[in-house]
Amino acid sequence: MIRKIFFSIFLAALALILFFNPNFKTIAAGVAILLFGMILLEEGFKVFTRGPLQNILKKATNKLYKSITAGAVVTALIQSSSLVSVITISFISAGLISLGGGIGLIFGANIGSTATAWLVAGFGLKIKISALAMPMIIFGLIFSFQKNSTLKGIGDVLAGLGFFFLGIFFMKEGFDVYSKHIDLTQYAVSGYSGVLLYTAIGIIITIILQSSAASLVLVLTALAAAQIEYENALAMAIGANVGTTITAILGSLKSNIAGKRLAGAHLIFNILTAIIALIFIFPLANLVNYLANLVGIATNDYTLKLAMFHTIFNIIGVLIMIPFIKKLEVFLLKFFKERNGKDIHEPKYLNEAILKFPGTAISSLINESKYLYKNAVFEIVAHGLNIHRDDIISDKKIKKIIKSSTKNMDVNVEELYYSKVKTIYGEIIKYATTAQNDLKLTKEQNNAITDIKIANRKMVEVIKDVRELNKNLTLSLNLDNKDLLDEYNNFRKKITKVLRVIYLFRTEENSKKYAEKLSQLKKEAKESIRLSNKSIDKLIRENLISVKMASSLFNDNTNVKDINKKLIEVAELLYGNKDSLFENGKKNKKLKKKEKLT
Repeated sequence: MIRKIFFSIFLAALALILFFNPNFKTIAAGVAILLFGMILLEEGFKVFTRGPLQNILKKATNKLYKSITAGAVVTALIQSSSLVSVITISFISAGLISLGGGIGLIFGANIGSTATAWLVAGFGLKIKISALAMPMIIFGLIFSFQKNSTLKGIGDVLAGLGFFFLGIFFMKEGFDVYSKHIDLTQYAVSGYSGVLLYTAIGIIITIILQSSAASLVLVLTALAAAQIEYENALAMAIGANVGTTITAILGSLKSNIAGKRLAGAHLIFNILTAIIALIFIFPLANLVNYLANLVGIATNDYTLKLAMFHTIFNIIGVLIMIPFIKKLEVFLLKFFKERNGKDIHEPKYLNEAILKFPGTAISSLINESKYLYKNAVFEIVAHGLNIHRDDIISDKKIKKIIKSSTKNMDVNVEELYYSKVKTIYGEIIKYATTAQNDLKLTKEQNNAITDIKIANRKMVEVIKDVRELNKNLTLSLNLDNKDLLDEYNNFRKKITKVLRVIYLFRTEENSKKYAEKLSQLKKEAKESIRLSNKSIDKLIRENLISVKMASSLFNDNTNVKDINKKLIEVAELLYGNKDSLFENGKKNKKLKKKEKLT
């Protein structure tokens, strides 16, 4: 509500300024064109985030120096710290990287974002940039209308750069025209009072434009047209850094806990960096003058000096924060706490942030499905057999477990399904379908999500089969018929054996050994149904069980086979493709071929 009111006031104020001060319209048009260019750039680079870019950022977070370097290099290349932030939040939400790794990427992105100032000061303001912008826009728009996503991405990047440079041209022209009517330098304020005032102006401009890069370009073009003093421009650059964190905070208000923690890290970093830069602004300005002389930058080339100042104080900020990253991570984890008391029916890994990229969507869907499988489904199946989970995962012999587990647990499988499975199952299907509809997926990625949906459907089918088995198992405990009870104990033994092997398959390092055992158990499930039927036939012939008991046994014999088969298939789908988070599906294809053969 506050943002809507602020936005309405801003639009009204802008309309009044343009009406009463027509000379300002060229500058405003330049800012608008530049922002449009930045949006196109970000959209263009999103096409390339599905593979290499995501893999680079994911692999670069195991060491702090690597994550900072990757954040800086990637941001400098794609000219979008916001895109790096979105990817980072998505990765943290999906559990692909740690908060510490994400903080490193964000710190690096702050350094990388200073490349914009160098690009504008060293290139955009030195030549007639409109001559280069026009061909970029023309070819970019031609490419962007192509159906091929890569060509479309290249087109958006080219058009984005073209509009970016065209925006700089209009802003520079606007300030040149503006200077003929009014000299803004008459409002310059020297000393620390000027520093604080222009820092505040920098913050306000960045909040309005929602982009520190756009604010910095505005400052550089005004400085190039001699419309602001160099000293005040330095303060505005510091203000732009602070302002961008406020936009990040506003953006994180509706995000998940990962987004809030990262926005908190961003805020703390930029506030501390700004305080240091403000305290030492004049010594830093002298350092810039000294370094500028060393590298041959002209004494009056204030735009390049501003770019150098912007880079130096961001690097200093990172160097100061590096020793405190672990403490910062601990503080953020304590300050932004996950809500306690989340039950199994509430998503642990699913949130809006993971739907930004295919890799994070697949990873989160797999993790959510695994969590459901090893907790709710495992528990319901075990308790439906009147067996404790701890016994299944123990070293006890299965025969002894079955023999000692004679007490009826009075489990309501239907109730457990509705309280622990149904809601989260629906959420998994919803997110999986949304990912398939809204994200640009490769064929393998689409197959992977389809397999996740199949795995979850099989889990639900297992619970329904267990519900029927549990009813008849409970009846067998109340009937004084040893032969009937022996058959049901044999059913329990078969399922318990499968559950134990699945547990070892997903927890032991030598998973290949247990994968082979599961494959063997799946074959045995098909073969054992004939043997069980023969055993039941014998009991009927010898009048040891009634016709009604026999009917239940025949049905449950089929149920047991289906339960074991589906439990194994789910385990293969969820745990048989551990290292393919970004190109999921290839191993699942092999599984499908294998299943057809068997």
